[in-house]
This record gives sequence, structure tokens and C-alpha cells, in this order.
Amino acid sequence: MGTAFTRRFDSDCIRIRSQVPVKLMHLEGLYELFVSKFAYSTVDFPMHLFRVQFTMKLTYRTLPYDEDDDAMPATEDKNTESAEVVRADCHHRSRWDDDCPWSEWYSADDPVKGFELITVWSERTVKSSLEMAEIENSTPHEADAWLLLPILEILKGNHKAKAVGFASQLPLLVDALEKSFEVQFLEDFVSVESNAGNLKSSASIPPPTVVDRVRKELFHEGAEVVNIYEGEHKSSRAIKGAPHRSLFAQFVIHSLWLGNCNICAIAMLWIEFVREVRWSWEESQPLPKLPAKGAIDLSSCLIHQKLEMLALCIENKCEANAEFYDATSNEDELSGQNEADFSRRSCHRINLNKETQIKGGDHHGPYYDTGEKGKDSNALEVAADRIRRGSAGVVGSMMLLNSCQRMHAPFTKDAPPMTEDMHEMRLHVSAFGNLSSSAQLERDILLSDMSAFKAANPDAVFEDFIRWHSRGDWESNVGEDSGALGSGKHDDWPPNGRLSKRMSEHGNFWRKLWNDAPALPAYDQKPLFNPNLEGEKILHYLETLPPHQLLEQMVCTAFRASADTLSQTSFGDLNQMKTKLDQLYLTMASMLRPLQANQLSQDSEIFEDLKRLCVIFEHVERLTILAASLHQKFILAPRLAREIFTDYYNFYLPKMGQNAQNVEVHEEFERMQRVRVDETGVVADLFMFPSANQSWRKVLSMGNLLNGHEPAVREIIFTMHDDVRGNHYAAALGPRLGSDSYSAEEIETYRMYIRGTSNDLAVTLSVVSCD
Repeated sequence: MGTAFTRRFDSDCIRIRSQVPVKLMHLEGLYELFVSKFAYSTVDFPMHLFRVQFTMKLTYRTLPYDEDDDAMPATEDKNTESAEVVRADCHHRSRWDDDCPWSEWYSADDPVKGFELITVWSERTVKSSLEMAEIENSTPHEADAWLLLPILEILKGNHKAKAVGFASQLPLLVDALEKSFEVQFLEDFVSVESNAGNLKSSASIPPPTVVDRVRKELFHEGAEVVNIYEGEHKSSRAIKGAPHRSLFAQFVIHSLWLGNCNICAIAMLWIEFVREVRWSWEESQPLPKLPAKGAIDLSSCLIHQKLEMLALCIENKCEANAEFYDATSNEDELSGQNEADFSRRSCHRINLNKETQIKGGDHHGPYYDTGEKGKDSNALEVAADRIRRGSAGVVGSMMLLNSCQRMHAPFTKDAPPMTEDMHEMRLHVSAFGNLSSSAQLERDILLSDMSAFKAANPDAVFEDFIRWHSRGDWESNVGEDSGALGSGKHDDWPPNGRLSKRMSEHGNFWRKLWNDAPALPAYDQKPLFNPNLEGEKILHYLETLPPHQLLEQMVCTAFRASADTLSQTSFGDLNQMKTKLDQLYLTMASMLRPLQANQLSQDSEIFEDLKRLCVIFEHVERLTILAASLHQKFILAPRLAREIFTDYYNFYLPKMGQNAQNVEVHEEFERMQRVRVDETGVVADLFMFPSANQSWRKVLSMGNLLNGHEPAVREIIFTMHDDVRGNHYAAALGPRLGSDSYSAEEIETYRMYIRGTSNDLAVTLSVVSCD
């Protein structure tokens, strides 16, 4: 055929199951099995040194979670108290996510189900079975390379993932919002005689004991003062919900897990919630998880604002009661110091014209300004009822219209706390100049300012008040304030100008109010804030809130509070996770904005958008849980956590636009990570020593143990090479290819591949011969 020699390939395979001979469980016996294929006799094994090439790969797997480890031990003891202790111990058994922020609401299964560690011994020459015994007794740390593969059970194979955590409940809350338009009052969802009977028959209504437990958790457990904004995300306030540690946010998150979050369960809990709020109001008990002082947070939802206002009302009512009981006979002495005290207390707001400045001030006496010793010296001669009171100082160079006197800015009372709807009413009043019966508070504020202005300027007229209070409603012909402030020149008096059209209309409400306003300084006026009246208004709002308005604010709060909870997760420097959370807040703020307009209907398209938002939230929550798990396991080897998460993120990213419960993935995540030498200790700690319950089931028959774990799979390759020097057929090759060409040539004559464990062994042998 024109060839120097031919090669013949023969192979043989054997498979041993369950009853593997003890000798073949060890490397020494497998080595002798290979040598026996080409040695003349087994007697030659210890007498001859065979140069056998050896390569080995060992695969270790972490032990699966064993439910028997958590099973409650059986007891013959009839003492029920000891049995309860055992149950309590099992119930409080530590879980992997006990330190994660979501553990207060749910416990997530660890997405990292385990690890596979592959240790590789690169090719080396073995001359005797004793060397194989030494290799078997060595630890995996002596291997040449470590490769780590995480076993993840997220969208694995054809498995349809089950929604987890907040993402499993948020779609149910969206469904409740859609059903909330069916009735007018929340009581209809729990009333026996309501038309919503078909809803109640299909809804899971929690028993009263469960509702009572939630009520106690909300109002009586952990009632200490907390920072409700602690831990919130930087973009959280772009979503008009309640802070995640506040009372209403806690109510919303409890509702997610109550009665499968159906509208009937929510209605039942809300009624009990409002009932408990009213009890706190009537008994003057502070509301938990709410600040008792400070401004109203207008970036939050209206219900949270109302509860903040109610907390202030309760605080003011308690202070008023305390002052009443502490009143003593020195009340007359204190009354003479009212004005001096007033300038030092909270009613110190100086409401100046927005384009003017005060020059001088009422710092040396309660009646007259020290800067008016010139042309205002005749003020001492005015009647007692014309004495200036409550002045905070002159207003630039502005002069009164009917007298050649400087205009004085009065001390005015601080505006009472107001919720968003009250501010909107105030803007409406300023725009249209009239007041409805629902804007009584705005009327009182305006009347207070008019009275204080009259007291500080006895000769003032309505036009003077407008020039100071509402500069836009005075159309001035000459810039009276354009000159130097306090120049003292009155050549341009009286000022030229006129009222705006709306202020000069016949029957203008502001003029009527001016005519009725008494000249009273702020310290003699009754308080603008009536906590009793405002408290009852807030309770009326909560008790008559339409169902869809409650659910709209609940949906916004649920997304915000859930995201804020996830954002507190510790996951190291995983930049992809930080970016994904930031994007989630922007997406939520955009998609939840229509809920703030309070213009939804049952046929609105917003519900489909909300369901898509639930899908987006689910994917981010899954990634957050995975990031937390990896961070916990590799806190001392952050590079591994980062590399594993990055690989999985790139693998998972194409699927994030789809509902995880409907996605079928036909590829598994099988990306291995090479372990560095300084990381082997961290990886080895993942393979914890087996518990007593796990150890007795398995008899360790193989070597190379890693923390008590024997290899799950062992793969070995033995090879034997023979050179062609001296071969009868190869000798003829010399003249043709040169005398040295065949001296270094070798052929692999024997090759044995072994794969298996102590219970399952597969051996394949291939033989190559030349003739």
C-alpha cells in the first residue's frame, strides 16, 4: 500500500453498577487494571516500572438541602410544654435570608441551589501503584486548577418559574384596583346585604383573628418613634406613595399578604385600620410610625399626608390639655408679656412684600418703630385705639396712601400645616379671589394677615394691604420702590396706581373681609390651627374615602415601599444591579403617574401598563435576590460574585421583557469560573462538613476528600506510549525519512478512560497496534 506500517484500533467498554469491587474504588486498583492490559503477568507489577501518563478530573457537589434535618424529632414525652419548645426551635430555625431586608415580609428560596467544583490534575507520569496511592490521599488543594459552576434554579430547562416575593402579590393588588370601581363604598365589599356577593364568594376573607393580629402589629408593636425615611432610595420620592417605614406603607404591605390580597380582605383591614386611627384620636394617643412634628411631606400620597396632619393634631391637642391643667394664678402677669413673647415664639413669620425689604424694626418697643422720630413723631398724639401694635419694621420706602407715613410690615402668624388638597384650594383662592365653604382655613389665614396689618398700620386702607400682600394686584404707574430704600423723601406721595380688575370688582370678597377685619396684632388673635376641627375633617376623609381612591394610593405605595425594601439589599459592588434598580424607579415613576391624577375609570388602559410594570418588577426582584445570595457566599471573594452575576445577568437579560411564569428556556446556565489560588479557601468553605444525619447514609469509599465530601464524579485517563524504534516495520522507515526521523516518534498504544463513583463505574479501553 506504500506505507511503512499500519495501525489497528481496538476498543472495549465495561460498566459496573452498584457492586463495584473495593479494589476498583481506589486509584491504585484502577492503575493496576490499566497496566494489566499490556503487562505479561500481574507478578510483574511491583518489579517493573511502567511510564504511564495520568490525568484526572474530580467533580464535587454541595449536598442538597435535606428536609429531614429540619424535621421535628419525635418525642415520647407527654409534656406538651417541651413539645412546644421543640416546635418553637424548629420554627425559628435560621434561613439564608434572615438578614435580608425583605425577610420581615417573606422568605425567599435561595436561588443558588448549590455548586459544582471541578478540580483538575494535569497530565503527569506515574511509575508505580504507590504513587497512585499518594495521589489518592492528597487533598483537592493540590490540584492544578479549580473550576466553579453555580447551580441555579431560575428559569431552568422547561421549568416555568413561580413568582416570588413582592412580585407575586403586586399583580393581585392591581386586580383589586380594577375591582374597586364596582361599588361606591368600601363597606359594600364586606356587608352581607351588598351587591358584591359574587366577589365575596370567590375571595378569601381572612378570619377576624388574623385581622386583629395585623392591627396589633401596626399600632401596638414597635410603636417607638422611627425615622420613616431611613433607607429610602434617592429616587423614591418621584413616586407619590408613602415612605416605606410609615404607618400607611406598613398597612399596604400587610395587605399584600392578607387574604391573597383581594379587595374584600383589603376593605376589611381598612375599616379596622380607620377604626383604630379614630380610637387613637379620641384617646389622644400618638399614632405610631409617624412624625409628631415637622412639615407635611407633600411628595407623598394624600392618605399619608392626612395621617401626618392627624398626628400633629393629636400632639397639639395633648399640648393644649397639658397647658390647661398647668394654668396657674400668674396668668395676669404673663398676659402683659404677650407681645414680647410673641416676637420670640413660633409666630415670627414676617410676610413682607416679595419685592421689598424691611428697614428698621420694632426691636425696642411694642408700639412704635425707633426709626420714626421724624415725620412720624406726631403718632404719639393719636388716640389710644390708633396706636401701632405688632410692627416688625418698615417696608422699604413704601408709604401709606392716606397718610404720609411709612408702611409697616406686621408680625403674622405662621401658616398652619396643610395637606396637598388644602394647598390647591389656597392657590384656587388666590387665582379667583373668592372662597367656598370648604376653604374656611384659607379665609382665616387671610383675615389674620389683614388684622395684623391693620394693627401695624392704623391709617391703612384696603389698597395698602393689597400693595403689601398681593403685589400683583396693584398696578403701579411709577416704580415707587425703585429708589434707595428708606431715603426719607416723600415728594412722590401719594403713590400713583390702582387695583387690578379682579380686586376692584363690585362685591370683591377680599374687600368685604377687609371691612370686617378687626385691628388685632398676631399675639392677640386666636390660633389659626384648630386641631379638633382638622382632626375630625381628616377622620371624615378616611371614613368616606372611595374604594378606587384608596386602591390608587395603595398601588403607588406598594411599588414604592417594595422597591425601597429591595434597594436596601447588600450586594457589594455589582454595578449592573445598582443600574437596574435606578432604572426601575424611573420606570415606576413614569408608569404610576396616571394614578396621581385621580381620573381613572374601570376601562382605563392603565391596568395593562400596571401589569407590565409587575413583570418588570419581578425580574428585578429575582436579580436582587440572586445578587444578595452571591454576595453572602462570596463576601471574602467578591471577584467570584461579580463574575458569576455578570455572566448570569448577560444570560438572563434577553428574557427580562417577558413574563417569567410563561417563559420556556431550553438552555441552562453552564458558565464556569476559574478559581484563583487566594479564593480556594472561600470556595472550599461552601462545602460544609456533612451533618450527622447526612454522614451515616453514605459510606466514603474514595479518596481526595474535600471537607468530608468525596467526589461525585471521578474521571481518569491512563495512557501508555511506545516508540517505534526497533520495530520491524518501522526499521524500513529509516532510509526513506532519514535515520533520526523515527527515533523520537511515539505512538499511543493504550488508552483507558474511567468515569464513575464508588457505586457506578464505566471503563473504556482503546488499543492501537502497528504491523
